[in-house]
Amino acid sequence: MTTQARREFGAYLARLRGTRSQRALAAELCALAATHTLTRHEVSHWERGLRIPDDWLPYLARAHNVPLTVLERMAAQAHGNEPGLDGTPFDLSAFFPGAETLKTRLANAWHGRAVANAGGNPVLVLVGGYAGSGKTEFARFLSDLSGWALLDKDALTRRMTERLLISLGADRHDRHTDLYKTQVRPHEYRSLLNVAYNNTECGISLILAAPVISELNNPSWLPRLTHGCQAKGVDVTSIWVHSDLDTMHEYIELRDAPRDSWS
Repeated sequence: MTTQARREFGAYLARLRGTRSQRALAAELCALAATHTLTRHEVSHWERGLRIPDDWLPYLARAHNVPLTVLERMAAQAHGNEPGLDGTPFDLSAFFPGAETLKTRLANAWHGRAVANAGGNPVLVLVGGYAGSGKTEFARFLSDLSGWALLDKDALTRRMTERLLISLGADRHDRHTDLYKTQVRPHEYRSLLNVAYNNTECGISLILAAPVISELNNPSWLPRLTHGCQAKGVDVTSIWVHSDLDTMHEYIELRDAPRDSWS
């Protein structure tokens, strides 16, 4: 188990290094530590799990912009020691007196997220497609696989949309008229993106499921969204779910949603 933990820690260090050479990383660590004793060979030993860089953990944390507690926790496991469940860089006792289970779960979640996000930005994944294409199911699959948050447009905005349409004197299932497209739809997508931004600003990666048909047909929309997110340290990926017409019709008939039959 210890050998496997050493290898996993070494592989993690290699991922943190990214495209930098071992020699370049060694030079950066020497500069941070104000010493010339580290060579690329030692870095190679770390990444192969042959040695554990205990004395260099503070400098590795600075070089890779990773919380030191994360590296210390993983190094302890590589040594065969199970670290304490706490170890967050803050004291939660004042907020959750006596709630030991919650504090433990928060600490574990913090460590897990810090490891998952090390060396990378949070990600906003857009999953689009026509009605009945299976975009929501695919988004759920990605969420289950990654553990990232899932935002589904219908789940988040349907009740608001229906009430707004009624207040405008329209059918609550309307999704096709100019009134919906000009007076309602913009508010749906603005609300959806605001929720997404609130999550990414907290460093939370998420998957957003919505048709985004009009948006993706606008050649400037996705680049503008991508550039705006990248300026805030968020990566953007878009996925379009393709499906044949027969499959989409079959699914729409199966779910029998009133908004699909509106006319």
